[in-house]
Amino acid sequence: MKSETLLWADDEVDLLKPHIIFLRQKGYEVVTVNNGLDALEQVKKQHFDLIILDENMPGLSGLETLTRIKEVAPHIPVIMITKSEEEDIMNQAIGNKIADYLIKPVNPNQIFLSIKKNLYGREIISEETSSGYQQEFSRISMQINDSLSWNDWYEVYRKLVFWELELEQTGGHLKEMLLMQKDDANSAFVKYVKRNYEKWLSGEEHPLMSHELFKQRVFPLLDNGEKVFVVLVDNFRLDQWRVLMPLLSDYFVVEEELYFSILPTATQYARNAIFSGLLPDKIASLFPDLWVDEDSEEGKNLNEAPLIGTLLDRYRKRYTYSYNKINDSSFGEKLLRDFAHFDRYDLNVCVLNFIDMLSHARTDSKMIRELAGTDAAYRSLSESWFRHSPALELFKKMAEKNVKVILTTDHGTISVDSPVKVVSDRNTNTNLRYKVGKNMTYNPKQVYEIKAPARFGLPSPNVSSTYIFATNHDFFAYPNNYNYYVSYYKDTFQHGGISMEEMMVPLVTLTPKNR
Repeated sequence: MKSETLLWADDEVDLLKPHIIFLRQKGYEVVTVNNGLDALEQVKKQHFDLIILDENMPGLSGLETLTRIKEVAPHIPVIMITKSEEEDIMNQAIGNKIADYLIKPVNPNQIFLSIKKNLYGREIISEETSSGYQQEFSRISMQINDSLSWNDWYEVYRKLVFWELELEQTGGHLKEMLLMQKDDANSAFVKYVKRNYEKWLSGEEHPLMSHELFKQRVFPLLDNGEKVFVVLVDNFRLDQWRVLMPLLSDYFVVEEELYFSILPTATQYARNAIFSGLLPDKIASLFPDLWVDEDSEEGKNLNEAPLIGTLLDRYRKRYTYSYNKINDSSFGEKLLRDFAHFDRYDLNVCVLNFIDMLSHARTDSKMIRELAGTDAAYRSLSESWFRHSPALELFKKMAEKNVKVILTTDHGTISVDSPVKVVSDRNTNTNLRYKVGKNMTYNPKQVYEIKAPARFGLPSPNVSSTYIFATNHDFFAYPNNYNYYVSYYKDTFQHGGISMEEMMVPLVTLTPKNR
């Protein structure tokens, strides 16, 4: 096996012989030079796996050498060693993307530890992560079997998402084990929801749900004199939030919780329930002009702003509010330019539609499907969008304004791969994870069936309307042109049904750090 080659540049390199002998005994090849120019020449002549650089050298200083090395070989990790503890020198070194910063005197083990961290850190972390999940596997399995409350399920889901992100780079059998464990968890979760969902809506003790978000989380902040932004990211799962969290934690103190989206986990129902503070059947009866039936050609989420108004009126809240929906970067940039206008309102609600658009584009576009072929790739695209879009700048502006931010979603999404046949008439809705209609034919063992919609807070388009929900990774397919239909929608991200990913979604309170 080839040993790694190190370059060590120090004007007192002769005094470092014990360190160099120690590293050679550990299997490293060590090339030494005593000035920056020679170090630069060596980097141009041969490959090095890592460079150790003294900051205080005559002629070309360590920082100048570092800058030139990064121009020639930006990929090589550089460890800088210095006698100085001046903060300015540290800042310059860190700004030039050094791998580590050590202050003299250093002992051989310090150097060895830094080298291991930078050359083998990923492998060591991967091994430790794999070992950690193997030890945790049986405990999570027991938790899945013993989960009796929604708090138990929150904990199970958080653990599974944590390990999914931790194992993302490892691949292999452990990743397959995790996916199998997630499937087992979802199967148990579906049974849990079937047993409890009707009881939750009948007034028994229940988790926080869509129609209670404003009453339980937003109004208390407003009543306490806070100015509040509510940012709703459509189709936003816990794993996607976790990859965005580091981008926001620089500006905010983060408080994360989960809540349950109502069924169907779809915009027309879940988001309208959030903004109205009502279950869908009550929206349809109290505000028929604001509820859009399934068979209507009208967009299902066009009445969100007036629904917020009805919610404030019903609770006699006299707060001023604004509502904005961001469908593209140009509108986001316009909001940034006009951000001062938000000052006039107590409550500002923003809907960000990118992740939902990405989900639909992934279904319709072969190129996007290839770019987001896995959950990991889907997360990566979400993070890349957020980092480079006006959305991140909007959050920075909110932090500067010192306002409270509630970041949440209406529902999550899940990849589907198992078709379930449904026969229905043309008036049945087209969603792949739930159906509402009459005279539908299906296998009741394969779905969650609601034959009395009113008991579940759902409107009935017809007297004999039935709702059915897909579970786990299932999706509904029609027998007509079945093979084409299945191949088109298999491995796409869908929502509307019952799964941990769709129902247990993030609810995050962000408090600016500059308070």
